[in-house]
Amino acid sequence: MSASAKPRLAGRQPSVRGRGAPGEDQARHAGCWVSRDKGRFLLSPLAFRTAASDDVDRIAALHADSWRRHYRGAFADSFLDGDVEADRSAVWSARLAPTADRSGSATILAELDDRLLGFIHVAFDDDPRWGSLIDNLHVRHDQRRTGIGRQLLVRGAMAVTARAINHGMYLWVLAQNVAAQRFYEAHGGAVTETEPTHAPGGDPSRVNGASRSLRIAWSDAARVVAAD
Repeated sequence: MSASAKPRLAGRQPSVRGRGAPGEDQARHAGCWVSRDKGRFLLSPLAFRTAASDDVDRIAALHADSWRRHYRGAFADSFLDGDVEADRSAVWSARLAPTADRSGSATILAELDDRLLGFIHVAFDDDPRWGSLIDNLHVRHDQRRTGIGRQLLVRGAMAVTARAINHGMYLWVLAQNVAAQRFYEAHGGAVTETEPTHAPGGDPSRVNGASRSLRIAWSDAARVVAAD
């Protein structure tokens, strides 16, 4: 359903697709989220904004949780069960530091009532052939398959078309992460090649040796936007 459609709260109640905060059911509805609290249905807009330095802890926590859930087997258990959150905190502290030059990238957050539900980070014109790199796209585990990932991908593509010279874009996805591959391919991405998985922080001990990643690419980010 498009964001311009008017929500209909009377009559048939919206279906519930996921669970948010304790005691509160949520469902995507007309570009907003319907919260069911104590028998009442409340309509709240899903908000998108650019990340700031005080978002570091929330982003790092979501990022680490996503890796622990979906990168098991590709990344070493000792890393996922140990230093992963500190590692992600260091990365995001550097990216979002008040003195950091952010002209070459964009980090977009998806929030509901100040709760972080997902984020995307794009590095513009990262590669002369492939274009901008979608370095991260993560959604809270309990909010998957609700459309947030699609909306973040579209907003990342919009940023590429507005700010990058090369309108191509690409990302790396683990070979074992079949669900993510299907998601990106459903949104026009094409697998172009496979390589050994890049080690976080350049530390090879953090990656299992047999792990491989696929490059998924879009020749023109504008097509992702137009298909939305």
